[in-house]
Amino acid sequence: MSIIIFTDEQLKQLQDNPYVKNVSSKAITYTREFKELFLREYDDGKKPTEIFRNAGFDTKALGSSRIFSFYHRITNKGIEDNRKGHSGRPFTNSKKELTLEEELKLVKHKNALLEQENEFLKKMIFLGRENFWLKSLQEKDTK
Repeated sequence: MSIIIFTDEQLKQLQDNPYVKNVSSKAITYTREFKELFLREYDDGKKPTEIFRNAGFDTKALGSSRIFSFYHRITNKGIEDNRKGHSGRPFTNSKKELTLEEELKLVKHKNALLEQENEFLKKMIFLGRENFWLKSLQEKDTK
């Protein structure tokens, strides 16, 4: 999956579009009005690319994958922005002080992950040794 990075000119066009709430070189946040317009027009039978084009977007600059992702997100999850409060890693990006219970939960979680990782590495080492011995036995048999 490639990320389309907008040029300065494309950023300016997107910022000037009344249906854009926020834009960066890699991401766009659309207004609630555009999301509602998109759903209405999609229900009327218009295609997603056509809706974007009619709303003043350069569909080539956006790219088909970004338009499809928007269509998929809006039709499946609705118009509310579900990203709020769910970005980043829990606790690690937080500046707040953790309670003892939260800290204990985090340490237990990290411990469980490390145990899983150790078990995985043990199995990989074992399989690597097993393959080494099998290959050496096969070489002896062919001689």
